[in-house]
Amino acid sequence: MIDDIEKGIVKILAQQALIPETDITLESNLNDLGLDSLSVVEIIFSLEETFDITIPFNANEPSKSEFIIDSVSTIVSGVKTLIADKVPGK
Repeated sequence: MIDDIEKGIVKILAQQALIPETDITLESNLNDLGLDSLSVVEIIFSLEETFDITIPFNANEPSKSEFIIDSVSTIVSGVKTLIADKVPGK
């Protein structure tokens, strides 16, 4: 079952790729969706705004960041981690 975070991410990716949300799965990677480096920058801004998070500066260079932005599942995982890290008392 898809949760609200996953839905939000899929919506952002679909808007950037200009494809239906139903064409995107957790296994989809950004290259297969036709998203280039400029699209990745737009996606990062949209994710930060939508989920009120700050994605590490080198998110588009996985070797330099813990936030990996190469597939839908890694983006979902990264966003969920950043949201969880914002929870007080954690």
